[in-house]
Amino acid sequence: MKKLVVAGLMVIGLAHLATGQDRSRLESRIEASHAVLHELMNTPDKGIPLDIAAKATCVVVVPSFKKGAFVFGGEYGQGLVTCRTRHGGWSAPAFIQMEGASFGFQIGGQSTDLVLIGMNHHAAVDLLKEKVKLGADAAAAAGPIGRDSQAATTELANAEFLTYSRSRGLFAGIDLNGDVVHQNKSDTEKFYGHAIPYERILAGAVPTPPSARHFITTVNELFRRGRLHEAAKH
Repeated sequence: MKKLVVAGLMVIGLAHLATGQDRSRLESRIEASHAVLHELMNTPDKGIPLDIAAKATCVVVVPSFKKGAFVFGGEYGQGLVTCRTRHGGWSAPAFIQMEGASFGFQIGGQSTDLVLIGMNHHAAVDLLKEKVKLGADAAAAAGPIGRDSQAATTELANAEFLTYSRSRGLFAGIDLNGDVVHQNKSDTEKFYGHAIPYERILAGAVPTPPSARHFITTVNELFRRGRLHEAAKH
């Protein structure tokens, strides 16, 4: 009987340990995503144009997106997304996965940080789908950089997502057409402690956990600077 009790306690202890490790891993991902945005905001002349930030409806960050060590490149990354709610604030983060092969020919594994800016209501709706293929399910274009986009091309005007990369300190627009973004239900459930529909999270119906507040604050600050910049122009 004692052996059964001890075994049971060990199982419970291991479960708590695994839960703690999962939580720590996800919080590290949030911290890495926050660092990416924070660094972008510190280089406004080489970052996301403020007029684009002002129109943002969703922000996706995938830190350390892996480019596979194959001649025909494979890609894989884990990140998070927040969307602007109808009340004007930003939702708690939901976790996403991203994969594809759009970098084409390459030899040797590399990693880069990715940022996707949703530009309209359709972007938020598309993110609620099980899988979203950029360029097919959702129009995407490499985003311009600088304080102002100054690029009213048809491609940019029609894009649901503007896509960016940051590698070795350099930030630039990147073509991610063909890559797939989809919900990471497992990590979202681990972070919140139970299964929550994406619709509820991205609509702002779920409070932002303390460990994610600095990320949401940074997204909100980027959006605020964009709105102030646009207001000053009129």
